[in-house]
Amino acid sequence: MRVEFAESILKIAASDKNLVFVSGDLGFMALEAIRDRLGDRFINAGVAEQNMVSIAAGLAARGFTPLVYSIAPFATLRPFEQIRNDICFHNLPVKIVGNGGGYGYGIMGATHHALEDVGVMRTLPHMRIFVPSFSRDVELCVESMLSHPGPTYLRLGKAAPDYGSVTSASSWSGVRQICQGSSVVVVAMGPVIENIINLLPELPADAVELWTIGEFPVRELPEELISAVQRTGKLLTLEEHYLSGGLAENIAPLLMRRLARPIELVTLHAQGYPSESYGSQGWHQQESGLRGGHLLQSVSELLER
Repeated sequence: MRVEFAESILKIAASDKNLVFVSGDLGFMALEAIRDRLGDRFINAGVAEQNMVSIAAGLAARGFTPLVYSIAPFATLRPFEQIRNDICFHNLPVKIVGNGGGYGYGIMGATHHALEDVGVMRTLPHMRIFVPSFSRDVELCVESMLSHPGPTYLRLGKAAPDYGSVTSASSWSGVRQICQGSSVVVVAMGPVIENIINLLPELPADAVELWTIGEFPVRELPEELISAVQRTGKLLTLEEHYLSGGLAENIAPLLMRRLARPIELVTLHAQGYPSESYGSQGWHQQESGLRGGHLLQSVSELLER
């Protein structure tokens, strides 16, 4: 998604003279055009993430709109205290961008994986989190987060291929229905939705109703989603994130307040490193049951119950 992100910033940079881009020495082969377009408004803060965030907070306090860019755990976890104290306590419009959400950096290992970033950012006051799923989402997320008056976090990953008319929307929606179904509701966060879309031909026709949620914290669910869960009595959540603080934990209490009957809930999420080994992003997803045969089995078993 970083290519789509760079293209979106280039469109905005020409008209927004307050935009400042602060990089943590990241962006080779992706951000050069932004650097050239912004000139003095492109700052390479080096491998100093805490300082990078404090610089951005200072710029925001003086009326600029800073974008802070790094690998997802370096943009959120390493400078967490500065995000909390310098940005969020003052409700400053700093836009944090983390690349490689989930297991995105694969073989580089746990230090480069972001499996708790959404949960961590959700704890902060005023913070809004954007998790695009499809290529088209990125530009819409960038527009939405730049118009938001407070701090935001954008989690980038490998975009899922566009899927039907729903991914060609002209405005951002944090909760969207992807397809209708009659037997089970699947709600996914981010590009991992591609894994369930790929399995739809192997499942009974029109059995799965698929939704994506890409903006957090979620404070209210659409009536259509609540009705679908009530009607089917079966919900599966899919996220490349630990269970704590993620998608399932956010929407479960919202459903509990509204549903008139018990439902079957299956939560599929990042399991960390069960084999204590590192591999590609797809390999880690497979090991966590987020793709392939393990995912197909989970959905099939839920359909049969």
